[in-house]
Amino acid sequence: MNDVTDDIFNDLMDGFAQIRRHDAGDPDHGLRLHIPKQVDVAAIRKRTGNSQPVFASSIGVPVDTLRQWEQGRRRPQGAALVLLAMLERKPRLVEEILGSPEERDVTAAS
Repeated sequence: MNDVTDDIFNDLMDGFAQIRRHDAGDPDHGLRLHIPKQVDVAAIRKRTGNSQPVFASSIGVPVDTLRQWEQGRRRPQGAALVLLAMLERKPRLVEEILGSPEERDVTAAS
């Protein structure tokens, strides 16, 4: 076989293995979540149109943490990184699910 055929064969075998795990009750069902190692937090916030205090409050982090992320002194990790990656693709996600800052009575966190 050639490299392309090998790749196709391997992808098919991986797919069959995922089906077997799913049928056996594997809780992740072969799900693979691809999370970027870093995101441009300032650009994401600007795309939402929110100030630093409102954005920080809407994602549940202190303003100081947000500022450190934006200035590159720290990087978001874990759930914060996942949420930011989602907001990078869909800037209005928090508002669509939870409502606008006014509807949620979001106040500036210090």
